[in-house]
Amino acid sequence: MKNHYIRPLDLKRGRVDMSHGSGGRAMAQLIDEVFAPAFDNEFLRQGDDGARLPAAPAGARLVLATDAHVVSPLFFPGGDIGALAVHGTINDVAMMGATPLYLTASFILEEGFPLADLERIVASLARASREAGVPVVTGDTKVVEQGKGDGVFISTTGLGWLRPDLTLSGSRAAPGDAVLVSGPIGDHGMAIMSQRESLSFQAPILSDSAPLHGLAAALLDSGVTVKTLRDPTRGGLGTTLNEIAAQSGVGMMLEEGAIPVRPAVAAACELLGLDPLYCACEGRMVVVVAGEDGERALAALRAHPQGREAARIGTVHRDEHHFVQMTTGFGGRRIVDWLTGEQLPRIC
Repeated sequence: MKNHYIRPLDLKRGRVDMSHGSGGRAMAQLIDEVFAPAFDNEFLRQGDDGARLPAAPAGARLVLATDAHVVSPLFFPGGDIGALAVHGTINDVAMMGATPLYLTASFILEEGFPLADLERIVASLARASREAGVPVVTGDTKVVEQGKGDGVFISTTGLGWLRPDLTLSGSRAAPGDAVLVSGPIGDHGMAIMSQRESLSFQAPILSDSAPLHGLAAALLDSGVTVKTLRDPTRGGLGTTLNEIAAQSGVGMMLEEGAIPVRPAVAAACELLGLDPLYCACEGRMVVVVAGEDGERALAALRAHPQGREAARIGTVHRDEHHFVQMTTGFGGRRIVDWLTGEQLPRIC
């Protein structure tokens, strides 16, 4: 029930204060005027500390994923922390082969954070949730003292169901399998870095942040034998492939010329001394399929709007050392090792 007996929030000039996290009237007002209208759905309207949800289909297994988002800056070309919080968690569920159903969202706000920016972030998160068809059904808000946060942090959890006949895992890659990526790599990481470094390019670099459950479903419905799906976020493509190789106890051989990288991203990486193989993506997926299904999988990806620039980039092979290697444009080979240290901090 709305608190009509207190003055409405000043959403243009107001700021978060400690009372907004106190559990009292101010917190109820913040929820009533900012969060509830944005996320409105039948589950939130229950008004309880949790949401009562319908049962999953008979025989389905539940998939649960959680993610925390601390990206800096909060607003970047092609997205913001709100949409990113939705996309990141939906993608974690989708990479398990599951259908995302519901989200939770927890906000940690810093005292003094502008209410206008909070409303913008909440609106973006709600819009991304609606567009993906995955509602936010419950959440929480906390406020920390000024200087003890960094504006806003968001933690989201996603719940989905997985059909009983499907198991995808980083441990299922086998020699002869084909390795694909659904589109150009590094867009998100370089969108963040170009914003931080105030870099501009003739072709602007936009984050690729997007939900991948539709693309993943199209691939799974194509009839190909999918072994592994992963979204190459922190650590990028290079780290993701090393994770899969280690889990499966195999090696991989990549073709440098086959890996799609936008010219502006390549130029930004060269300028900043970064390697696009380790730059984060937030709207791409790495796919490992049975070798004989490689071309069919590529066709299925390219038939979907989000996979039009998909590419087959390599092959799984036997290697007791579990190395990921790459043949270069000069005909040599290089090791694509695990990322050491933090190439791009606060990227998601």
